[in-house]
Amino acid sequence: METFLLNATIYLGAAVIAVPIAARLGLGSVLGYLVAGLLIGPITGIDGGETEGLMHFAEFGVVMMLFLIGLELDPGALWDMRHRLMGLGGLQVVLTTAVVTGAVMIMGESWQVSLAIGLMLALSSTAIVLQTLTEKGLMQSAGGRSSFSVLLTQDIAVIPMLVLVPLLATGGGSHGVDDHSSVSIVENLPSWGVALVTLGAVAAIILAGRYLVRPLFRFIESARLREMYTAVALLIVVGIATLMNVVGLSPALGAFLAGVMLANSEFRHELETDIEPFKGLLLGLFFITVGAGMDVRGFIADPVRLIGLATLLMAAKAAVLAPLGLIFNLRGRDLWLFTLGLAQAGEFGFLLVTFSLQQGVITNVIGQDVLTVIALSMLLTPLAFIVHDFYAKRSKVRVEATEADEIDEHSGIIIVGIGRFGQVVNRLVRSVGFKTTVLDNNLQTIQMMRKFGVKGFFGDPTRPDLLKAAGLETAKVLVVAVNNADACMRIVAHARAVRPDIHIIARARDRTHVYGLYQAGANDIVREMFDSSLRVGRYVLENVGLSEFEANEAERMFYKHDRHMIRELANYWDPNLRADENEAYRERSMALDRDMESAMLTQLLALDQEPKPSRDDDREDDDDDTPEAKAS
Repeated sequence: METFLLNATIYLGAAVIAVPIAARLGLGSVLGYLVAGLLIGPITGIDGGETEGLMHFAEFGVVMMLFLIGLELDPGALWDMRHRLMGLGGLQVVLTTAVVTGAVMIMGESWQVSLAIGLMLALSSTAIVLQTLTEKGLMQSAGGRSSFSVLLTQDIAVIPMLVLVPLLATGGGSHGVDDHSSVSIVENLPSWGVALVTLGAVAAIILAGRYLVRPLFRFIESARLREMYTAVALLIVVGIATLMNVVGLSPALGAFLAGVMLANSEFRHELETDIEPFKGLLLGLFFITVGAGMDVRGFIADPVRLIGLATLLMAAKAAVLAPLGLIFNLRGRDLWLFTLGLAQAGEFGFLLVTFSLQQGVITNVIGQDVLTVIALSMLLTPLAFIVHDFYAKRSKVRVEATEADEIDEHSGIIIVGIGRFGQVVNRLVRSVGFKTTVLDNNLQTIQMMRKFGVKGFFGDPTRPDLLKAAGLETAKVLVVAVNNADACMRIVAHARAVRPDIHIIARARDRTHVYGLYQAGANDIVREMFDSSLRVGRYVLENVGLSEFEANEAERMFYKHDRHMIRELANYWDPNLRADENEAYRERSMALDRDMESAMLTQLLALDQEPKPSRDDDREDDDDDTPEAKAS
């Protein structure tokens, strides 16, 4: 027990120190975990050599991650993705396996050994890539979605790989686990028997997820105990891991299949909530054990060869990924993200190496080299993402420096920023018959708008010459709807200095932004969430006892008082102080809040003494009864 507590303290302490430092330096948490593992394992040896035992425990992080991924993908979604899975993902697996197999055969290995190594190295790291994509907010980009498709295909491809590997055995090893760490029902079975058991286990997972889990949850529901749901969620994952271990398969693969089967279950969100905390902690522990388990002595004995092999592997995979990305319409930053992000080997490679050793497909020497190459490629992956970030910044600069469109049409209304906010404004104004001049620095957005018949112009709207070319000197109204608060204030300030008489309507993020825009010279300021929040508040009042008329009046009065507050508090606002540090601002804000509450209660009480007008308007289509957002 003392040893366990000591190791837990060492591993958690290393993570707490290394991960925040790596994140602060922009290196990502994954590299922080890997470096922490290197420091406490092969470099200092303070982990006490317990890495192998902890690796089996930490692999549950990968198991839980694959289970959660499966929960997000019901079979119908998988079917809808079939073209990208079979096309992009399938081609990546097949072509990479072929390239690596050919390279290993050139090095003098047999075709069986070469094919086994090709299968091991064709896979990428689901854990590292998804974790990094999520951290960097790149999951919904085109490159992120394509990477996810390939990773999903690879996870599914592990099934036929595990079936194929025993058939590659040349008879030099046993068909089972050659240690005493687990019980195996495939021990001493012939290769075809191992393949049949593999398929049977997969079928059992699918059927159990389809027909047994729902009745189990309904039974637990009768206990009405919150901890029982967590116990069932863990039981599902641990039970699947145990079954897959018994038949010599990947626990993560079984968890993924079970997750897919439960994706349409009414208990899906309950399972996600229960598993998520365990997944995050164990996944971090997995990365630490990867770093701690690296064969530093073997690496030091021959670093040039091993680094060269890892680099050649990543280059070969990138050489396959880049053309595939181009074929599937990935360009620029998305292509770089797709190519660099998937160029490493993955955690399933560890599984296939172990499985191949058990089946006698490869020797221990080859297995150790492959494990080191996989670990090195995973260690280099965060650096590849740093290269992508560097390219993305340069690409952004180049896009901003791209020559702006020549503006050949002018109107009395200029709309700067055509995102979700600006699009609604533009559609309303154009629907009445007025022409608009639209500016935006996102070339893809401008091109997309033109496909829908809306002519916009590309360029940096903070540039005075572009605003002048757009007709600032003759326009009647300027709408500044950009998402960047600083850019918004710069545009407003410049427009007011050039045209003191133009009417400027600006989009604000919050109250602080409103104050800055007032000082910059905006006439009307709209807080982007304010009007929708007022409507929600009105609906709340209608459903807790107020009549529709009373709720509407409360909304109107709140709007009026809040607008007055904004105007007055702007006189107290100091851009160099936080609101809670500005004593005068804070005291005046609290006083105005009390005044508003008293005034509203007084007016609502007065309404009770008056006859209520009838309202027969359709409450499901009442956008027009929201107050005009002059300075909302």
